[in-house]
Amino acid sequence: MSSFRVKYLSFFFILISFFSFFNIIYSYYFNLYLNLNTYYFSLGLSGIIGLLFYKLKIEEKKPNIFEKILTVLLGYILMPLVLSIPFYLSIYNLTFLSAYFETVSGFTSTGFTIFNNIKHIDQGLILWRSSIQWIGGLYFLYSIIFLIDFYDESLKKSLTNFLSFNSSEVLRQAIKIFLLYSGLTVFIFIVLNILGIRTFYSLNLAMTIISSGGFLPVNNLSSVLIYNYQIVIFSFLMLISFFSIFFIYNLFFLRNKNLNFFYEDFHLLLYLLFVLSIFFIFFSFDNNFIYIFLALVSSISNIGISLDLNQPNLNFIYLILVIIGGSFFSTGSGLRFLKIYSLTKYSLNQILSFSRPKNVFMNKLLFSNININIRDINKYFLTVLVFIMSLFILTLLLSLSDIDFSNSFRLSVLTLMNTVNSSAYGITEFDYRNLHFLTKYFIIFFMIIGRIELLTLLIIAKKFLFKN
Repeated sequence: MSSFRVKYLSFFFILISFFSFFNIIYSYYFNLYLNLNTYYFSLGLSGIIGLLFYKLKIEEKKPNIFEKILTVLLGYILMPLVLSIPFYLSIYNLTFLSAYFETVSGFTSTGFTIFNNIKHIDQGLILWRSSIQWIGGLYFLYSIIFLIDFYDESLKKSLTNFLSFNSSEVLRQAIKIFLLYSGLTVFIFIVLNILGIRTFYSLNLAMTIISSGGFLPVNNLSSVLIYNYQIVIFSFLMLISFFSIFFIYNLFFLRNKNLNFFYEDFHLLLYLLFVLSIFFIFFSFDNNFIYIFLALVSSISNIGISLDLNQPNLNFIYLILVIIGGSFFSTGSGLRFLKIYSLTKYSLNQILSFSRPKNVFMNKLLFSNININIRDINKYFLTVLVFIMSLFILTLLLSLSDIDFSNSFRLSVLTLMNTVNSSAYGITEFDYRNLHFLTKYFIIFFMIIGRIELLTLLIIAKKFLFKN
């Protein structure tokens, strides 16, 4: 393990210490003593691990892509172990597996919860759940930078002119991400307060939105969003995790307005307007478009939370939107719209080239001078293939766990896309707490797999199955 990778994990363990300390101060200030002692354990353990990683002397060498992937996976396994301590030591008698399940669900920004009634949880632990999402969302963005050389060239050009990051470029982008991520969280929090939403709810929802998470500080979102204007503005705030986290920064602060830095967001804007138009024209017969708009935005941003909807005819469409996803440099999951678009366009051009061999079909992205590379197309195809295989395997495993096929399929899609279950997908209430322990392990594993690039599975398999 190289020095840089050790420092990479050290930063996040120290960040866990900071949030543990914040929870201690918050609990003292509001006299929340029920689970106060649990945060001391997470504070001490995360601080010790963070300092050990920071002080550890490792030989400097450039890690290969396989070592980088293992580092990211190690973070998704180790950090939830520390973050799960307040759940396990709380007064709610959770088994370690249930505590770890809740933590991984938050850290991967999925939102599955073993708590049936949020009202029975003290505010300190609710805030801790939201903090886990916030840390996990930041870790995901940092993981993209850490694995930047793994991704295709066109997506890298939307972030930087450098084809490969050196240490100074990584540090510069990491600081920019942290400031943007924190600043946008504060912005969302302020807007929610202006809307008249309770401060405690605003803080938790701000961390949920920015991380594309699914944890709510209440049982039903309808108890927080009461008025139509609150629903509309809340829906627009969720678009922050649909577009690139660099979009607003590049729009206002980028000196050289290179279209390469905006082409993905332009595609996403057209995609959003197209989907909104279709839903407004064909699916708003009951004058409930505001509720549909929230569910639609929540799906494309992979958040998943929604108000009470009884539209079984739209459940599958919302699942398709979840699978497509949004921006590459956002906290949302999904296969990513630009990948689906590029793969579709390339496939259509290939079909048309056989029917019209005299014509020339350009595999070029709109709003940019970037051509679709055949190597990138191969990656996109393999990503879709791995997703289909993972979906089939998880659906089969859940079906063998006495979950009916319809719920197994929906739950599998949501697990792999790190999206919480809600009425928009026809699976509002689900008892995760009483699942068989093997089923919990399966869901934990695929929640982590869904949060990393699916193509990394093939790299890991290749490393262990093939010598060369």
